[in-house]
Order: sequence, then C-alpha cells, then structure tokens
Amino acid sequence: MAFVTEASAQDIQEQRRVKEVLDWMGRRNKKKFWRIKRIIDICIAIGGILLFSVPMLIIVSVIFISQPSKSPIYAQDRMGRHGKVFKLYKFRTMVPGADKMVEDLKKYNEMDGPVFKIKEDPRITKFGGFLRRTSLDELPQFFNVIKGDMAVIGPRPPIPREVEQYTEYQKLRLTVTPGITCLWQVQPNRNDLSFDEWVNLDIAYILNRTIWLDIQIMFKTAWVMFRGEGR
Repeated sequence: MAFVTEASAQDIQEQRRVKEVLDWMGRRNKKKFWRIKRIIDICIAIGGILLFSVPMLIIVSVIFISQPSKSPIYAQDRMGRHGKVFKLYKFRTMVPGADKMVEDLKKYNEMDGPVFKIKEDPRITKFGGFLRRTSLDELPQFFNVIKGDMAVIGPRPPIPREVEQYTEYQKLRLTVTPGITCLWQVQPNRNDLSFDEWVNLDIAYILNRTIWLDIQIMFKTAWVMFRGEGR
C-alpha cells in the first residue's frame, strides 16, 4: 500500500497538490542519480568518521564523565522513507528522562505544526548546547548513512508522533531517504520558519534534487556549523 495517496488528502486542493508532486516524481525516474548519490554518501560518511574520529572520542569522553550512567550515544526512533522506523544516532545532549518532560514543556513550544522546539530548552545540558550550536551532535548519523537508513542530504527524519499529525501533503517529505542536513537547515533563522515553509523546502529539494544541489547544501552546512547557528 502506498505511503502517500491522493485519496487520503483532506480536501480537493490538497489532492491536487499531492497529485502534482507524485506525478512529477513519477516522470523523473532518477535511478542513476540515486546510485551515484549512494556511492557519494558512503564515501562522505566513511571520510567523515575518519576525519572526526578524534573529536568524536573527546565528545564521548566528556559526555561519559558528566553522565556516567548513560550511553554517550542517544538512539531515538525516527521515521524514514515511506514511513519506515529506524534508530537515529546522536550524541546525548539532554538530561536523563528528557523525553518524559515534553508534555510539561509543550506550552513553551516556539514552532507551529507538529514540531517541538524551545530556544532555551531546560533539558539541554551546557555541553549539549555547545554540541547543538555546532551541529556536532549529529556526527554519529554518519553510521546511519552507512547502514542505509539515511543519506547525507535529504529531509530531516521526524519523530513518529509528529508524523501522526501530518497531512497527506506533509507526508510527501517522507517519500525519499532522510538526510543529516537539508535545505531547511541552511536557511537564515531557520527556526523562525513555519512548519509549512519547512515542508515546502523539503518538497522543493525532492523535486529539484541533483548532485550539484547536494554539494551546495554541504558547503552551506559547513558554514552554519562554523558560525555555530544550530539549535
């Protein structure tokens, strides 16, 4: 059964939008692109692990010293291509039991739609804040890329509970392999964008994806990391 269908759309307008995107994707058979992209992804992931091996060991050591009872690597259920759930790896940046605190903090949510984000999130540790600003907390996702759960570039994988609130049009962002970074992540003041704008950026990537576009996003991501603009 298809993960996204026109028939499941809420109204005629959404049906048309979903149909337009699915038809466009159907006309653009990009098997060669995906083969090349997969090879590049594996090379970048292996290179990234080797390049950042020493910083990663330092990060693991710092987290282990500050939270000896917890693994430095946090594995979280995320939803990938066509709704497949997988374990996403990140360096631990929050206090133990952070997931259980979400309900109490929802009233402070600064994002619209199903996404939950707070600028001054009390669950984030001091060192975790540094990792997030520099996006170094995402480094373990190179292993997700090697496993095939993720690509280097692609829409960010959502939490399953968020997808439960998606419209059919929003589900279109899950029709491709999710990525470590994406168009949304390299936008100025990205957290000020609405969720609909975020989805539109993901769909724009899906419809216009090329190796050159991926390269541009990679360089822009490096600049965002250097400036410490993550959150």
